[in-house]
Amino acid sequence: MSGPQAPALWRDDTPIRIGVSACLLGSEVRFDGGHKRNEFLVETLGRFVEFVPVCPEVEIGLGTPRESLRLERDGTGVRLIANKSRHDHTAAMNDYSARRTAALATEDLSGYVLKKDSPSCGMERVRVYGKSGMPARDGGGLYARALLKRFPNLPVEEEGRLSDPHLRENFVERVFAYRRLRSFFAARWMIGDLVEFHTVHKLVLMAHSVPAYRELGRLVAQSRSVPRAVLRERYESVFMDALRKIATSRRHANVLQHMQGYLREHLDDAGRAELAGLIEDYRAGLVPLIVPITLIRHYVRCFGIEYLAAQVYLEPHPKELMLRNHV
Repeated sequence: MSGPQAPALWRDDTPIRIGVSACLLGSEVRFDGGHKRNEFLVETLGRFVEFVPVCPEVEIGLGTPRESLRLERDGTGVRLIANKSRHDHTAAMNDYSARRTAALATEDLSGYVLKKDSPSCGMERVRVYGKSGMPARDGGGLYARALLKRFPNLPVEEEGRLSDPHLRENFVERVFAYRRLRSFFAARWMIGDLVEFHTVHKLVLMAHSVPAYRELGRLVAQSRSVPRAVLRERYESVFMDALRKIATSRRHANVLQHMQGYLREHLDDAGRAELAGLIEDYRAGLVPLIVPITLIRHYVRCFGIEYLAAQVYLEPHPKELMLRNHV
């Protein structure tokens, strides 16, 4: 089984575009003239997406190599200061960030990967120096903050966090989900189409947040009385916020048991016991998620269970990425 096929209404064959800190692709744009090439991004994810590289510090006119920068807190807020010359680049970076993020709105991005710890690109826990000279890890890069404010629903992650299999799988799942969602709303759609979109994402949402799934269900049920622009904005916001919540092994196991219910009448005692055993093995951390998923996909194909075959949960991202082999 190749996985559920998106209805023509929201299938989109154009490249999936992801913004990225240029140094993570191997560009020698860091302050020391080096790079921080990320193998997962370049060698693995890069086969399925098109990157849009950005280096804020180079793009505001700083050379390579260049003086290192840091964030400093004073009475007016957080400022971007050159370490040795003490030149203040705050205004230049803020002006640039406003222009660059506005331009990115035309790039049809489905995600963004930022360089951790960077005073321009760090998403969180960036060092901010106070008057004492001691840093607190409570800041965010100036460009990163502008990006997150401009695109609140865009999947954004730091490259350092992508080394965690659960965070990596979550980010990639969000990228592909965001693309499907945006493609759906970009086309002509009716309320019935939204019902179908919501239905095929039911198990995906349940794996991340049952309350969000229920909230979206109520929103869809009331959709004929909600202005379309409000409906779209609210659905997108709740949908993407739900997917930010990491799908734990407990939630996944609950979804797997839910799917098992659709198979019960098709399996003999031995088949039911085997599937139940694999789900419990997964819950206990003895096997990865791909093991029970593979068996369920086999049964769905063999017995032609259309409802399950249409569920995006069975293949939320390309199987070649093998992300579920490690969660």
